[in-house]
Amino acid sequence: MLNVIDYVPGDTLLHRLNPVAKLALAASIIAATFLSDGYPALVGLLAITLLLAAYAGVLGRLARLLKLLVPVALIMLLLQLAFVRSGTPVVAFATDEGLITGGKACLRLLGVALPLVLMLMVTKLTDLANACVEKLHVPYKYAFTFTTALRFVPVFSQEMNAIMEAQTARGVEYDTKNPIKKLQLMLPLCVPLLISSVSKTDASALAAEQRGFYLRTRASSYKRYPVRGIDIAAFAACIALIVAGILL
Repeated sequence: MLNVIDYVPGDTLLHRLNPVAKLALAASIIAATFLSDGYPALVGLLAITLLLAAYAGVLGRLARLLKLLVPVALIMLLLQLAFVRSGTPVVAFATDEGLITGGKACLRLLGVALPLVLMLMVTKLTDLANACVEKLHVPYKYAFTFTTALRFVPVFSQEMNAIMEAQTARGVEYDTKNPIKKLQLMLPLCVPLLISSVSKTDASALAAEQRGFYLRTRASSYKRYPVRGIDIAAFAACIALIVAGILL
């Protein structure tokens, strides 16, 4: 079963970019989303992310995450409508200021969450860690910790599904629509999941230590990540996005 952040092979320009350039592109879209204050800019940045996903062939998988984020965005909109009382009343308790503020909050949530996930879909975690160590001089232990945490996300998800299937076989009903009852059923699953995660973490630490983890340096990687013309163009696009976010 594929996870939403698993690497998707491809031969597009986005796939061939230096991992640092991809990270900078995602960071610039996120920064521009925070800096922008107008609807056209926020919608445009979100459209850029979706167009890049379509170009890289991962739009379908990104849409899966979008389906999860839309309900959260709607909850944020309702909270803004409930607590922002300034402005002219529009419908019931909603005001025009609440609608404007809530709409921008929803677009910012989507605009911040999607670019980084898109970058992970088109970049191997090993390349991302090695490029950050080589180009950004990030200590290898920090890069390894970040990428290992991302690798454990689908593992823990599969562990949770396995525990739930075992409990379902014993008669536990997880398909209840009562959120409080569902939370009560999910909380006991945290104990076996925690025990399993500690065991896997300890085994991974021992394996890394036996392979000379503490001897790793910037020059240890056999693969190099040169900055090419398309990477420079990507960095220029990053600057343009941030400037556009400030101006629009």
